[in-house]
Amino acid sequence: MAKLYFRYGTMGSGKSIDLLKVAYNYEERGQTCLLIVPSIDDRNGVGKVSTRIGLSREAVICYPDTDVYKYIYELDKKINCILVDECNFLTKNQVRQLSDVVDKLNIPVICYGLRSDFRCELFEGSAELMAIADKIEEIKTICECGKKATINMRYQNGKVITSGDKIVVGGNELYKAVCRKCYKKYTGEIK
Repeated sequence: MAKLYFRYGTMGSGKSIDLLKVAYNYEERGQTCLLIVPSIDDRNGVGKVSTRIGLSREAVICYPDTDVYKYIYELDKKINCILVDECNFLTKNQVRQLSDVVDKLNIPVICYGLRSDFRCELFEGSAELMAIADKIEEIKTICECGKKATINMRYQNGKVITSGDKIVVGGNELYKAVCRKCYKKYTGEIK
């Protein structure tokens, strides 16, 4: 029975590595995976699932107006699994379309992404996945203090940023995964 999965973590938790590992496991067994990445994630070129350690693979580009269900339904080849990177950038409607892929086409969909932004607010795609996914799994990483990191802190020129645009695509140069307590220390909420 196909399911809709949401695997989330903070920056640097290995979400994209896990996605590529799952794709490899399917393909090693002669099955076909379709990799999807939102167009907004252009850090390593549009249409690529890329890891911080240099692994990369081509993926189908999903634009804000892409009808994901229609695209998959009209494919000429059999797909055994759909893997979505940076699913937090999907629209609510696109997440619903992915649930239709699971429910109508009986294809499992595994979505990888961030749960929340640097202000600790849910992304649109993540909020919808938290609401309707069949299974939700956290991919853990640690804070510099050794506790589990839960917040993607944004910074610039050594200063923590607590306001601004919800979406600013970047990596280690802009974000740091920290625990809630360290986040409060960095923002001055705890002295």
